[in-house]
Amino acid sequence: MNQYTIDGQTLTSIELKCLLVSRGVQVDSAVYRRLGREYRLSVNPLTCNCLLLPDGTIVQMTDTRFHLRYLSGILSWENLKLLRYVSELGTPFKIVLQNDKAALFHKHEFVDNVTFPSYTDFFKQHTAAGTPFIGNAVLQGLDWVAFQCLWSCEYAAAGKPCQYCFSGAEFQALAEKGKPQPGALSPEDAAEIAAYAFENTGANSIQITGGSTFSGDAEAEHIRAYLHALQTHIRPERIRELLLYITPPADCARTDEYFALGASRIACSLEVWDPELAKEITPGKIAFTTRARHLEILTRIAEHQGAGKAFSNFIIGLEPFESLAEGARYLAKRGIIPTASVWMPMGRPVRGSMKAPELDYYRRVIDLYAELYVKYNLKPPGQRGLHVCVDRDIWENYCPPADETADHSESDCRETATAFTINT
Repeated sequence: MNQYTIDGQTLTSIELKCLLVSRGVQVDSAVYRRLGREYRLSVNPLTCNCLLLPDGTIVQMTDTRFHLRYLSGILSWENLKLLRYVSELGTPFKIVLQNDKAALFHKHEFVDNVTFPSYTDFFKQHTAAGTPFIGNAVLQGLDWVAFQCLWSCEYAAAGKPCQYCFSGAEFQALAEKGKPQPGALSPEDAAEIAAYAFENTGANSIQITGGSTFSGDAEAEHIRAYLHALQTHIRPERIRELLLYITPPADCARTDEYFALGASRIACSLEVWDPELAKEITPGKIAFTTRARHLEILTRIAEHQGAGKAFSNFIIGLEPFESLAEGARYLAKRGIIPTASVWMPMGRPVRGSMKAPELDYYRRVIDLYAELYVKYNLKPPGQRGLHVCVDRDIWENYCPPADETADHSESDCRETATAFTINT
């Protein structure tokens, strides 16, 4: 894992990733022009660009110029509303073309050269039915094809979207304008897109995510159909991991069926642990699904399928470290993986702010997660990490093999986890 010096502080690659994801970056137009034909690099925010640090760390690359322009268009934000947050949205990071290479700068200081995944025509494709790939799926890093919102969120349409969610804001805006919600992507289209990614981009894993639903039966029909369709297009042994992000069903046994149909792990994500903040930030989940149902399903999966088969995402930066730590410990001791997705403030204020946490917050999170992963031998999903998630990065860089720590006490594990970051 590489180290960098920024503003007089030494950072690891994971810490730099947290800053890049949460602050965004401005990319010089020459980078797109010179490298766009060789690498997976587009001015269209729907392609979900990423960059690769020299040690292989995969980082979401949100070009704030194009991202904010896109969001202001779909959400019809007034200029005055955007201006309220201008002071919080500036990014100190930029990428420029230097000697035909992409060079990352922090303010005026050179950080390192970065690169990007190899070019693919994935986003130019359409399914046999004419459905465009772009806007329906993205490529995450080098391994994943991800369906990030296969059906619309009923909570958002009912006026209770999660505050941080870009898609939820779009569904809410459609509902407020009296316009119909988009239909679910057909299972055949989803399977075609995934198969193309496997054959042509090197993808080996699939992420399936939909909007939250009021009816577990309706969502179960969607999930069954997608899993069956995938089985007809991709041999099961070719799929390294298949992650399901679901609304906790009323019938706990439904998750057994999903595992039988090929799911590797299932997430019922809480996102925020503090109960009062959760009511404000994730109102639909609290009002319609309830925290108790999330925890019931996650616990049942861990008990019936084994430790590490259930996980719950926390969006890092939305709540104080103390409450996040309480939630992560609660889950980990029950065999449920707490995962870590770095909050991307640009575009959607949460609790009236777009200001991301400072570096120390991320360092404390990294130490905490390393401690928990080592202590409970919880291996997060993925191979080299996802664009905005740092849990797998933490595992790969901070957690020694399980057999080296199997007999360690809690204090020993804390020392093991902290030892890797003590000099950062």
